[in-house]
Amino acid sequence: MQLSTKHLLGIKDLTREDISLILSTATQFKEVLQRSVKKVPSLRDVTIVNLFYENSTRTRISFELAEKRLGADTINFSASASSVTKGETLLDTVNNILSMKVDMVVLRHSASGAPHFLAKHIPAAIINAGDGINEHPTQALLDALSIQEKLGSLEGKKIVLVGDIMHSRVALSNIYLLNKMGAEVMVAGPPTLIPKYIKEALNVKVEYDIKKALAWCDVANVLRIQLERQNQVLFSSLREYNLAFGISKKLLDSLKKEIVIMHPGPINRGVEIDSDVADCNQSIILQQVENGVAVRMAALYLLAGNKTNG
Repeated sequence: MQLSTKHLLGIKDLTREDISLILSTATQFKEVLQRSVKKVPSLRDVTIVNLFYENSTRTRISFELAEKRLGADTINFSASASSVTKGETLLDTVNNILSMKVDMVVLRHSASGAPHFLAKHIPAAIINAGDGINEHPTQALLDALSIQEKLGSLEGKKIVLVGDIMHSRVALSNIYLLNKMGAEVMVAGPPTLIPKYIKEALNVKVEYDIKKALAWCDVANVLRIQLERQNQVLFSSLREYNLAFGISKKLLDSLKKEIVIMHPGPINRGVEIDSDVADCNQSIILQQVENGVAVRMAALYLLAGNKTNG
């Protein structure tokens, strides 16, 4: 089996079969990662450039580790330490890198649509590692794998995304994926952080009362407040936000059932989630990090296969 697409630009472009294939391949790679020898030389002759125009720790390290586990040659490119600061365009930068015979580009960029732009102009396979406030497909895939491992499947499960929905590419990719895989999706948070159109346009429920949202769901995926993307004041203070929408142990204990807690990171402890919740036994945050490497190995492996077959 192979993917229906040459690139991984967003969940929006994937079929249900593509998602299932990536998740099942990731499960196989996860078994490899449990071994004493964690490498499989599947991408031994493949050269991958990690092109990060935005700061990232977890995603970049996760991709680097995935590439090394598969035996690929990797080049790490940080825009802040490059000719980009001298005014070089994205296309010029990538064309210069491609002249060194690169097969795949992992791109993180602050402009929504940057990976799609590159995919139209260059022959290499592109993986979107986060573009602006648009999508972050590998995060949604690793979230899906984590839910699947915990609950058995995604079909019919109730997932709430809590917090800064407006500025979250993680939220958008998760909504696309969960809808395609048959889950029920709700978004919860302050009205100022939830787009007005979202209910009709993206087929999700909307809830402004955090306790009602948690009482409804099987899984709460708690998102970071993205202060760096907000160009206006959307709530009075972080303290006020925590009191109204923060996930506390007291709030969890008041529910009639046990729910699964997730967070894509980095965590603002004491803002959207309290430390004793992030570290409690209902939390699968560390499993998400572990699954990130397996999911990215799967995406790289399948796209490299498509390239050689296509």
